[in-house]
Amino acid sequence: MSAQARTLWQVAGAEWGKLWSVRSTWWCLAGALALTVLTAVTLGGSTVTDALRDGVAGVRVTASEPVVSATSFVQFALVALAMLTITAEYACGGIRVTLQATPVRGMVLAAKALVVAPVMFVAGVLSGAVATAAVYLLLSIDVFGGLVVLPAADVALDLLGTGVFYAFVSVLTLGVGAAVRSAAGTLTVVFMLLMGLPLMLLMTGSQEAADISMRLPMFAGLAFMGSIDNPTGGPIPYPAGEGLAWLVVWTSAALVAGLVVMRRRDA
Repeated sequence: MSAQARTLWQVAGAEWGKLWSVRSTWWCLAGALALTVLTAVTLGGSTVTDALRDGVAGVRVTASEPVVSATSFVQFALVALAMLTITAEYACGGIRVTLQATPVRGMVLAAKALVVAPVMFVAGVLSGAVATAAVYLLLSIDVFGGLVVLPAADVALDLLGTGVFYAFVSVLTLGVGAAVRSAAGTLTVVFMLLMGLPLMLLMTGSQEAADISMRLPMFAGLAFMGSIDNPTGGPIPYPAGEGLAWLVVWTSAALVAGLVVMRRRDA
């Protein structure tokens, strides 16, 4: 192992310790789990009751589909956690100690990303699994027409997709936090980028604005996950691979912006 790799591993270990040493981490993860279950059950129940009301024969709802749709709302619980991994240090002055211990700004930002991404991936998969089980147990009974099914392959792909999406969104938030530094400012920028701006562009009614909206992170993520129940009212009009590419572009841009600001400013 090279000296740089060893240093990165050590810095990531320190960041791991910071993440789990504060109660806000546990509260955010618990909030994400509760919000995933409640939102998925609500969306799943709406889909099933609409199908029963319309008398659509042969409709089957995969139990994990509402979990994918719920990401539009649940993402902000994990955004809050990702934001705090960087903005809390600026708020309390702890970033000075961090940068004195590791003066290479890029190393610090990379270590934080290496910790945040897998944690959010696992959180997304596990909370999605719990929510999928809840949707199936509550909505597959006869009173709801037995329309909810649990195909293993489809469920596995949906859960892995949500985990990847949350990992990207969280690292994007980390980059924005490094650039903006304040919690309020970071939350505002990320909210506008993920939800505010895409919905505003859709409401203009312009096709050009809608095309731009579709390439912003939230809709790119929904395209990657194959969501068919989202604010557009149907599937995102481009393939999953393009959605993943746009997620990579936006996340990379946020990290570059954060790194530039960290290098140009004192802690």
